Amino acid sequence: MTHSKKIGVATATIIGMNAMIGAGIFAAPAAIGTQVGPAGIIAYLFVVVAVWFMAQSLARLTQLYPQEGSFYTYASQWGGHTIGMIASISYILGLVIAMGLLCQLAGMFLFALMPCLSQNTLGLISLFSLILLNMVGVKFSELGQHILIVCTVFPLIAITIMCFAKANFANLVPFAPFGFSAVLKGTRVAIFGFFGFECVTSLFNIVQDPAKNVSRAVTYSILIVGTIYTLFITSIILAIPMNLFTSAEMPITTPLKVIFGYDWIITLINFAILAAILGTIHSMIWGTSHLFFAVLKRVKNGTIQSYIAKNKINQTICVFGIGICILFTYLTMHNIDLFFNLTAIFIVASFVLSMITLLTLKSEWQSGQNIKTILGILTACALVIFASEGLIQELIKLL
Repeated sequence: MTHSKKIGVATATIIGMNAMIGAGIFAAPAAIGTQVGPAGIIAYLFVVVAVWFMAQSLARLTQLYPQEGSFYTYASQWGGHTIGMIASISYILGLVIAMGLLCQLAGMFLFALMPCLSQNTLGLISLFSLILLNMVGVKFSELGQHILIVCTVFPLIAITIMCFAKANFANLVPFAPFGFSAVLKGTRVAIFGFFGFECVTSLFNIVQDPAKNVSRAVTYSILIVGTIYTLFITSIILAIPMNLFTSAEMPITTPLKVIFGYDWIITLINFAILAAILGTIHSMIWGTSHLFFAVLKRVKNGTIQSYIAKNKINQTICVFGIGICILFTYLTMHNIDLFFNLTAIFIVASFVLSMITLLTLKSEWQSGQNIKTILGILTACALVIFASEGLIQELIKLL
């Protein structure tokens, strides 16, 4: 690839923003409202810092190990094949669980538009349709991707502006009704909307002056998305009394309708959010199936490798396999907190296993790079601990 074909820091920043800004943010307000309160703003600020440190470490790993394989390649440097596989599978599991939640959200927003069928049925129809599209190789065009990002950004900006116009600072009191321990646990909700930031680090080979510009693109994209998210959550907290959030699973448009009452605006926002959710699921199924296929190629099993060589296991089969896994999470998990907790645990754990490699390199200690790495690992571990505590609490409730 020649230098003229490489992308600049602005394009890399936009790619990072597109990867992060997804439908998951629309599930956050109700969970923040019912579990954290106005202090959820602090949870978002903490996550922005944590994500930046993790992204800096992953960017450094991409610089040192630019070959294909990502989490397997990074983690296997210190832990060998087994740890590499664990890191890769952990990341895929996190994505599969996240897609299960997004399918439930799709059913929820479809039900608001077509109440003739149940939310569960509509969610299943969405999932099966998107699996089929991926199996036959239907991918969104570049224009389609641009339309989808507009569908995501439009409701974010529209809701933010509408809510700031109705801002009431009395809604900030009490600031932490569930205690500040709930703020820490709220990070597992906040981090859900940032997953995808690691996409920027994979651009090392196509960015101009990557040693400098990848790090800059990571910083810019996280700061911009972090600002958008924080303003979004802040506007909602200022405009909507927390008592209107009666369930962590309720769609954001329900309390919005109570506050504003404009049916046509709410319907338009519903359509935009639904388009964003369906587009996100479609892209994630495609991307995750590629990751799954890459992992299968590394499995040290003669039968599996023989099936791959004979094309009995291929990209289409992997799409089907990922679809079955999403269906399992969709049918078995009905608590939104389980989705948030498990997604955070699996994905962030894969980050930690990858970042440990930097601690084993003498050059990283000599250059001082590992200061960022240590902070990245510490903040990542904190997120895993908060999510694990939430998971244990949910499991105790089930028992």
